Amino acid sequence: MDTKELLKKVRKIEIKTRRLSDHIFSGEYHTSFKGRGMTFSEVRQYQFGDDVRAIDWNVTAKYNEPYVKVFEEERELTMMLMADVSGSESFGTKNAFKRDIVTEIAATLAFSATQNNDKIGLILFSDQIELYIPPKKGKSHVLRIIRELIEFKAKSSRTDVSQALKFLSSVMKKKAIVFMISDFFAHRDYEQTLKIASKKHDITGIRVYDPREVSMPNLGIVHMVDAETGEAMLVDTGSKAVRVSYEKHYQETVGYFTETFRKCGSGIVNTRVDESYVTKLLGYFKSR
Repeated sequence: MDTKELLKKVRKIEIKTRRLSDHIFSGEYHTSFKGRGMTFSEVRQYQFGDDVRAIDWNVTAKYNEPYVKVFEEERELTMMLMADVSGSESFGTKNAFKRDIVTEIAATLAFSATQNNDKIGLILFSDQIELYIPPKKGKSHVLRIIRELIEFKAKSSRTDVSQALKFLSSVMKKKAIVFMISDFFAHRDYEQTLKIASKKHDITGIRVYDPREVSMPNLGIVHMVDAETGEAMLVDTGSKAVRVSYEKHYQETVGYFTETFRKCGSGIVNTRVDESYVTKLLGYFKSR
Protein backbone atom coordinates (compact mmCIF):
# COMPACT_ATOMS: atom_id res chain seq x y z
CA MET A 1 0.00 0.00 0.00
CA ASP A 2 1.55 3.35 -1.04
CA THR A 3 1.67 6.35 1.33
CA LYS A 4 -1.16 8.26 -0.40
CA GLU A 5 -3.52 5.27 -0.27
CA LEU A 6 -2.59 4.56 3.36
CA LEU A 7 -3.24 8.16 4.45
CA LYS A 8 -6.59 8.11 2.63
CA LYS A 9 -7.58 4.92 4.46
CA VAL A 10 -6.41 6.29 7.83
CA ARG A 11 -8.44 9.48 7.23
CA LYS A 12 -11.55 7.47 6.30
CA ILE A 13 -11.33 5.38 9.49
CA GLU A 14 -10.58 8.50 11.57
CA ILE A 15 -13.71 10.31 10.30
CA LYS A 16 -15.99 7.33 10.92
CA THR A 17 -14.63 6.22 14.30
CA ARG A 18 -14.02 9.71 15.71
CA ARG A 19 -17.66 10.64 15.06
CA LEU A 20 -18.75 7.52 16.94
CA SER A 21 -16.43 8.18 19.87
CA ASP A 22 -17.31 11.90 20.08
CA HIS A 23 -21.08 11.46 20.06
CA ILE A 24 -21.66 8.01 21.48
CA PHE A 25 -18.81 6.39 23.31
CA SER A 26 -16.90 9.05 25.23
CA GLY A 27 -19.59 9.51 27.90
CA GLU A 28 -20.24 5.78 28.23
CA TYR A 29 -16.52 5.03 28.38
CA HIS A 30 -16.02 7.70 31.07
CA THR A 31 -18.71 6.27 33.33
CA SER A 32 -17.82 2.61 32.68
CA PHE A 33 -14.16 2.76 33.64
CA LYS A 34 -13.00 4.34 36.87
CA GLY A 35 -9.77 6.15 37.68
CA ARG A 36 -7.19 4.98 40.19
CA GLY A 37 -9.07 6.49 43.14
CA MET A 38 -9.82 9.82 44.80
CA THR A 39 -7.35 12.67 44.97
CA PHE A 40 -7.43 15.81 47.15
CA SER A 41 -8.82 18.88 45.34
CA GLU A 42 -9.44 21.74 47.79
CA VAL A 43 -10.75 22.87 51.20
CA ARG A 44 -14.05 24.76 51.48
CA GLN A 45 -16.45 25.84 54.21
CA TYR A 46 -18.73 23.20 55.68
CA GLN A 47 -22.24 23.12 54.18
CA PHE A 48 -25.33 21.45 55.58
CA GLY A 49 -25.36 17.82 54.49
CA ASP A 50 -21.57 17.42 54.17
CA ASP A 51 -20.03 14.27 55.64
CA VAL A 52 -18.55 15.19 59.03
CA ARG A 53 -15.77 12.68 58.35
CA ALA A 54 -14.47 15.07 55.65
CA ILE A 55 -13.87 17.93 58.15
CA ASP A 56 -10.31 19.27 58.04
CA TRP A 57 -9.69 19.84 61.74
CA ASN A 58 -6.49 21.87 61.27
CA VAL A 59 -8.16 24.43 58.99
CA THR A 60 -11.30 24.41 61.18
CA ALA A 61 -9.20 25.27 64.27
CA LYS A 62 -7.34 28.00 62.40
CA TYR A 63 -10.48 29.85 61.22
CA ASN A 64 -12.72 28.83 64.12
CA GLU A 65 -15.43 27.54 61.76
CA PRO A 66 -15.81 24.14 60.06
CA TYR A 67 -14.04 23.41 56.77
CA VAL A 68 -14.15 20.17 54.77
CA LYS A 69 -11.73 18.50 52.37
CA VAL A 70 -13.02 18.06 48.83
CA PHE A 71 -11.85 15.07 46.78
CA GLU A 72 -12.32 14.30 43.10
CA GLU A 73 -11.89 11.15 41.07
CA GLU A 74 -8.42 10.71 39.64
CA ARG A 75 -9.58 10.15 36.08
CA GLU A 76 -6.42 9.59 34.09
CA LEU A 77 -6.27 6.01 32.87
CA THR A 78 -4.13 3.96 30.54
CA MET A 79 -5.89 2.01 27.79
CA MET A 80 -4.02 -0.89 26.22
CA LEU A 81 -5.35 -2.22 22.92
CA MET A 82 -4.34 -5.79 22.11
CA ALA A 83 -5.11 -6.71 18.49
CA ASP A 84 -4.77 -10.15 16.94
CA VAL A 85 -2.96 -9.91 13.57
CA SER A 86 -2.70 -13.67 12.88
CA GLY A 87 -3.74 -15.28 9.60
CA SER A 88 -7.35 -16.01 10.58
CA GLU A 89 -8.07 -12.25 10.94
CA SER A 90 -7.82 -11.91 7.14
CA PHE A 91 -10.97 -14.01 6.69
CA GLY A 92 -14.31 -12.47 5.73
CA THR A 93 -17.36 -13.43 3.66
CA LYS A 94 -19.79 -10.59 4.41
CA ASN A 95 -19.26 -6.81 4.61
CA ALA A 96 -15.62 -6.83 5.70
CA PHE A 97 -12.63 -8.87 6.74
CA LYS A 98 -12.33 -9.48 10.47
CA ARG A 99 -9.17 -7.38 10.53
CA ASP A 100 -11.10 -4.35 9.17
CA ILE A 101 -13.60 -4.59 12.05
CA VAL A 102 -10.77 -5.09 14.58
CA THR A 103 -9.18 -1.85 13.28
CA GLU A 104 -12.44 0.11 13.49
CA ILE A 105 -13.20 -1.09 17.03
CA ALA A 106 -9.66 -0.27 18.19
CA ALA A 107 -9.80 3.19 16.60
CA THR A 108 -13.19 3.97 18.17
CA LEU A 109 -11.97 2.93 21.62
CA ALA A 110 -8.74 4.90 21.18
CA PHE A 111 -10.58 8.12 20.29
CA SER A 112 -12.94 7.56 23.24
CA ALA A 113 -9.93 7.34 25.55
CA THR A 114 -8.44 10.47 23.98
CA GLN A 115 -11.66 12.36 24.82
CA ASN A 116 -10.92 11.55 28.46
CA ASN A 117 -7.25 12.56 28.15
CA ASP A 118 -6.13 8.97 28.79
CA LYS A 119 -3.00 7.31 27.47
CA ILE A 120 -3.36 4.64 24.77
CA GLY A 121 -0.93 1.83 23.94
CA LEU A 122 -0.98 -0.97 21.38
CA ILE A 123 0.10 -4.61 21.33
CA LEU A 124 -0.16 -6.46 18.01
CA PHE A 125 0.16 -10.20 18.51
CA SER A 126 0.09 -13.53 16.69
CA ASP A 127 1.84 -16.42 18.45
CA GLN A 128 4.49 -13.83 19.29
CA ILE A 129 4.54 -10.11 20.03
CA GLU A 130 4.59 -8.50 16.60
CA LEU A 131 4.60 -4.85 17.73
CA TYR A 132 4.45 -2.89 20.99
CA ILE A 133 3.69 0.83 21.10
CA PRO A 134 3.99 2.21 24.67
CA PRO A 135 1.04 4.26 25.99
CA LYS A 136 0.97 7.95 25.10
CA LYS A 137 -1.62 10.71 24.71
CA GLY A 138 -2.71 12.72 21.71
CA LYS A 139 -4.35 12.54 18.30
CA SER A 140 -1.08 12.00 16.38
CA HIS A 141 -0.37 8.98 18.58
CA VAL A 142 -3.84 7.53 17.87
CA LEU A 143 -3.32 8.06 14.13
CA ARG A 144 -0.02 6.15 14.35
CA ILE A 145 -1.88 3.28 16.04
CA ILE A 146 -4.48 3.26 13.24
CA ARG A 147 -1.74 3.24 10.58
CA GLU A 148 -0.10 0.22 12.20
CA LEU A 149 -3.44 -1.61 12.45
CA ILE A 150 -4.08 -1.04 8.74
CA GLU A 151 -0.72 -1.85 7.17
CA PHE A 152 1.21 -4.03 9.62
CA LYS A 153 2.33 -7.35 8.16
CA ALA A 154 2.68 -10.06 10.78
CA LYS A 155 5.69 -12.36 10.78
CA SER A 156 3.59 -15.32 11.98
CA SER A 157 0.11 -16.48 10.97
CA ARG A 158 -0.61 -18.45 14.17
CA THR A 159 -2.26 -17.25 17.40
CA ASP A 160 -1.16 -17.54 21.03
CA VAL A 161 -3.36 -15.59 23.46
CA SER A 162 -1.34 -16.77 26.46
CA GLN A 163 1.92 -15.26 25.13
CA ALA A 164 0.19 -11.93 24.52
CA LEU A 165 -1.17 -11.86 28.09
CA LYS A 166 2.26 -12.72 29.54
CA PHE A 167 3.75 -9.79 27.65
CA LEU A 168 0.99 -7.49 28.90
CA SER A 169 1.76 -8.46 32.51
CA SER A 170 5.49 -7.86 31.97
CA VAL A 171 5.24 -4.37 30.44
CA MET A 172 2.23 -2.88 32.26
CA LYS A 173 3.09 -2.50 35.93
CA LYS A 174 0.18 -0.17 36.78
CA LYS A 175 -3.51 -0.91 36.27
CA ALA A 176 -4.73 -0.48 32.69
CA ILE A 177 -8.02 -0.78 30.83
CA VAL A 178 -7.30 -3.59 28.37
CA PHE A 179 -9.28 -4.52 25.27
CA MET A 180 -8.13 -7.76 23.63
CA ILE A 181 -9.65 -7.92 20.12
CA SER A 182 -9.43 -11.28 18.38
CA ASP A 183 -11.43 -14.19 16.97
CA PHE A 184 -9.86 -16.26 19.79
CA PHE A 185 -9.12 -19.15 17.44
CA ALA A 186 -6.21 -20.19 19.62
CA HIS A 187 -4.93 -23.00 21.79
CA ARG A 188 -7.23 -23.38 24.78
CA ASP A 189 -4.46 -22.78 27.32
CA TYR A 190 -4.74 -19.15 28.41
CA GLU A 191 -6.82 -19.43 31.59
CA GLN A 192 -3.87 -19.15 33.99
CA THR A 193 -2.24 -16.18 32.24
CA LEU A 194 -5.61 -14.38 32.01
CA LYS A 195 -6.21 -15.01 35.72
CA ILE A 196 -2.86 -13.39 36.58
CA ALA A 197 -3.34 -10.42 34.22
CA SER A 198 -6.94 -9.76 35.31
CA LYS A 199 -5.90 -9.42 38.97
CA LYS A 200 -4.07 -6.21 38.01
CA HIS A 201 -5.91 -4.99 34.90
CA ASP A 202 -9.51 -4.42 33.80
CA ILE A 203 -9.65 -6.76 30.78
CA THR A 204 -12.35 -7.13 28.13
CA GLY A 205 -12.23 -9.75 25.38
CA ILE A 206 -13.88 -8.59 22.13
CA ARG A 207 -14.50 -11.60 19.89
CA VAL A 208 -14.91 -10.70 16.22
CA TYR A 209 -16.18 -13.51 14.02
CA ASP A 210 -17.65 -14.24 10.59
CA PRO A 211 -21.04 -16.03 10.21
CA ARG A 212 -19.44 -18.59 7.89
CA GLU A 213 -17.17 -19.72 10.72
CA VAL A 214 -20.08 -20.86 12.89
CA SER A 215 -21.06 -23.79 10.68
CA MET A 216 -19.74 -25.48 7.55
CA PRO A 217 -22.05 -25.35 4.51
CA ASN A 218 -22.63 -28.42 2.33
CA LEU A 219 -20.61 -27.58 -0.80
CA GLY A 220 -19.31 -31.02 -1.68
CA ILE A 221 -15.55 -31.62 -1.84
CA VAL A 222 -13.76 -28.30 -1.34
CA HIS A 223 -10.08 -27.34 -1.42
CA MET A 224 -9.37 -25.45 1.84
CA VAL A 225 -6.32 -23.74 3.34
CA ASP A 226 -5.87 -23.24 7.08
CA ALA A 227 -5.18 -19.50 7.45
CA GLU A 228 -3.03 -20.04 10.54
CA THR A 229 -0.97 -23.10 9.60
CA GLY A 230 -1.00 -22.72 5.80
CA GLU A 231 -1.97 -26.41 5.50
CA ALA A 232 -3.94 -27.21 2.33
CA MET A 233 -6.46 -30.04 2.27
CA LEU A 234 -9.47 -31.45 0.45
CA VAL A 235 -12.53 -31.42 2.72
CA ASP A 236 -15.72 -33.34 2.04
CA THR A 237 -18.26 -30.78 3.28
CA GLY A 238 -21.03 -33.08 2.05
CA SER A 239 -20.23 -35.42 4.95
CA LYS A 240 -22.51 -34.78 7.92
CA ALA A 241 -19.86 -36.22 10.26
CA VAL A 242 -17.30 -33.66 8.99
CA ARG A 243 -19.74 -30.76 9.43
CA VAL A 244 -20.75 -31.90 12.92
CA SER A 245 -17.10 -32.34 13.94
CA TYR A 246 -16.27 -28.83 12.69
CA GLU A 247 -19.21 -27.24 14.53
CA LYS A 248 -18.30 -29.10 17.73
CA HIS A 249 -14.72 -27.81 17.55
CA TYR A 250 -15.95 -24.26 16.90
CA GLN A 251 -18.41 -24.33 19.82
CA GLU A 252 -15.74 -25.73 22.15
CA THR A 253 -13.38 -22.88 21.21
CA VAL A 254 -16.07 -20.24 21.78
CA GLY A 255 -17.18 -21.95 24.99
CA TYR A 256 -13.63 -21.93 26.36
CA PHE A 257 -13.29 -18.20 25.58
CA THR A 258 -16.61 -17.37 27.29
CA GLU A 259 -16.09 -19.56 30.35
CA THR A 260 -12.45 -18.51 30.86
CA PHE A 261 -13.08 -14.76 30.63
CA ARG A 262 -16.10 -14.99 32.96
CA LYS A 263 -14.24 -17.16 35.47
CA CYS A 264 -11.41 -14.60 35.58
CA GLY A 265 -13.81 -11.69 36.08
CA SER A 266 -13.09 -10.21 32.65
CA GLY A 267 -15.64 -8.66 30.29
CA ILE A 268 -16.95 -10.25 27.08
CA VAL A 269 -18.21 -8.75 23.83
CA ASN A 270 -19.17 -10.89 20.81
CA THR A 271 -19.69 -9.17 17.45
CA ARG A 272 -20.15 -10.60 13.96
CA VAL A 273 -18.56 -8.77 11.02
CA ASP A 274 -22.03 -8.05 9.60
CA GLU A 275 -23.43 -6.74 12.92
CA SER A 276 -23.17 -3.26 14.45
CA TYR A 277 -20.22 -3.31 16.83
CA VAL A 278 -21.48 0.11 17.99
CA THR A 279 -24.62 -1.48 19.46
CA LYS A 280 -22.59 -4.28 21.05
CA LEU A 281 -20.07 -1.94 22.69
CA LEU A 282 -22.72 0.49 23.92
CA GLY A 283 -24.70 -2.37 25.45
CA TYR A 284 -21.54 -3.62 27.15
CA PHE A 285 -20.59 -0.20 28.55
CA LYS A 286 -24.09 0.36 29.90
CA SER A 287 -24.18 -3.05 31.56
CA ARG A 288 -21.03 -2.32 33.61
